[in-house]
Amino acid sequence: MVVCGDDGLAHRLAAELRGVYREQVTLVVPPSGHRVRQPVVGRARAASAALLDMVNAAVNRSGNGDQSGTGRELEATEPTEDVLADTGVERATALALVYDDDETNIRAALTARRLNPRLRLVLRLYNRRLGQHIEELLDQSAALATGGGPGSGSGSTTVLSDADTAAPALAATALVGTSKIVEADGILLRAVERNPPRPGEVADPGLCTLALLSATSNDPAGADGSEDSGEHGPQLLPDAAAVEAATGRGTVALEQVSYSGPPLPAGRAGVPAFGELFSRRLRWSLAGLAACVVALAVALMVVTGDHPLHATYVTLLDLFSINEPAHNDDIGRQILQLLSGFVGLLLLPVLLAAVLEALGTFRTASSLRKPPRGLGGHVVLLGLGKIGTRVLTRLREMDIPVVCVEADPEARGMATARRLRVPVVLGDVTQEGVLEAAKIHRAHSLLALTSVDTTNLEAVLYARSVRSRVRVVLRLYDDDFATAAYRTLRAAHPSALTRSRSVTHLAAPSFAGAMMGRQILGAIPVERRVLLFAAVEVAGYPQLEGKTVGEAFRAGAWRVLALEVSDGERGEGAAQQGARESRLVWELPDTYVLRGSDRVVLAATRRGLAELLGRRARRGADV
Repeated sequence: MVVCGDDGLAHRLAAELRGVYREQVTLVVPPSGHRVRQPVVGRARAASAALLDMVNAAVNRSGNGDQSGTGRELEATEPTEDVLADTGVERATALALVYDDDETNIRAALTARRLNPRLRLVLRLYNRRLGQHIEELLDQSAALATGGGPGSGSGSTTVLSDADTAAPALAATALVGTSKIVEADGILLRAVERNPPRPGEVADPGLCTLALLSATSNDPAGADGSEDSGEHGPQLLPDAAAVEAATGRGTVALEQVSYSGPPLPAGRAGVPAFGELFSRRLRWSLAGLAACVVALAVALMVVTGDHPLHATYVTLLDLFSINEPAHNDDIGRQILQLLSGFVGLLLLPVLLAAVLEALGTFRTASSLRKPPRGLGGHVVLLGLGKIGTRVLTRLREMDIPVVCVEADPEARGMATARRLRVPVVLGDVTQEGVLEAAKIHRAHSLLALTSVDTTNLEAVLYARSVRSRVRVVLRLYDDDFATAAYRTLRAAHPSALTRSRSVTHLAAPSFAGAMMGRQILGAIPVERRVLLFAAVEVAGYPQLEGKTVGEAFRAGAWRVLALEVSDGERGEGAAQQGARESRLVWELPDTYVLRGSDRVVLAATRRGLAELLGRRARRGADV
């Protein structure tokens, strides 16, 4: 395995492949002077190197000569052809290009595909549409170079985005206490945190119980702030006996799963809704004038006995002062004409105001909106970078009101905020009055997703001083810093909810699974651990094939959740029409026997997925 990158994701991905999958990894990183976020990458590099030393020492002590889990590290400014050749990419199984720059990843991928057409490529690209085209291009190139089709064993290409991987979990964390949501490949997974049942009550497991929460979850100074909570941490994928024996511990249950189609646009920046064209005061003025016109037409109909349509026509002529004077008519008609003329005078400024307001609304339709008066129960989102933009999109897809705070008017997510018509406060969040302008005192939660740890922490501390019970979610790179900060925040505000989420920690398992050739659908954070969801072909895995769903379940490792069924299997009529759309069947009975042709969705821990799907088990079979 070869991993090339310039930030913490590369080091965490390399550690994931070495420590979990026991793969030989070559890590390519820039020289020390060219690294992004030097302190963070330095700590990640130290952790990766420490894990590498531990694995190498264990291999040397075993004396069996198995070099799985070993690796080396190279320093290079860019992944040029010579650098890729030095890594042995011609003989490598997979290559991950996780640079922060899309162009660098694409250029290196084109070079690597030429050097090794059978290489499994995993690219980190932020641009979704470009990623789809690049994936198709590289797959077609590999198929032509190897002389086979997509299923002939030629190299595959997977394009992932750390922002897309982490955004659903971050958006769901802002709403923790109601639900956690992960969306991947059109599948919506909804997990719910439930409090411990009271004496005499029976907890509802939903579709299944995914985890038992930390035993220290009620302790303000508990271990929830760290990546590894130790023996007091959450218990993932417990069996029925563990769930029954657990007392005083909350659970995470899978409550609802359904397909999610492509998201509809939350708003259009072109033509606003009619109600937004005119102010409320102007709409009332127009309604009052319309009522006056109707009243005058009715009065004229009563006085003159005209037909209703003719009476309305004459009233409008009087209103616009284009009718003959009624000096020869009776007194009632003259009074009505004078009143109509007076109403016409009132109509002119109202029409002028309506035109000016409409023009102003159209001109400001593409500009940033301000938080409306009386807004409450919303989410305050700090930072509109790559991660913040994806999180904003997820929140708006769930129809959650959001107010964004951004210091850079040219930030990446400004165009998205305008398109979604989301209120944005421009200003440095560390300056006084910025969070107040975002209505933090009435907000439901705060998402601090800027790229600076101290800025996120300062914003959270200030928000807690304004409203002590506001939910806060911080994006912190350094796990030691996160542990200390969160334990202190929980001790100082025991009744408020505090969570830490690391983007690289959420994204690395998906990238590692793609390098192993697995389809990772998504990840759900359980406190500061991760539960993975993967789609797996049953054929070739003795732990699944030929076993019942109950026999295939291994507590703390993996659990089969759903069976994928295509429309072609439902009846001959669907097959004749060529309908091959797939659906998932949930709540499988424990007695269902898994066949080799089945494709299942399972939940697994990182090590459980590595044990089930890793290449170590197949190596022994191949020998």
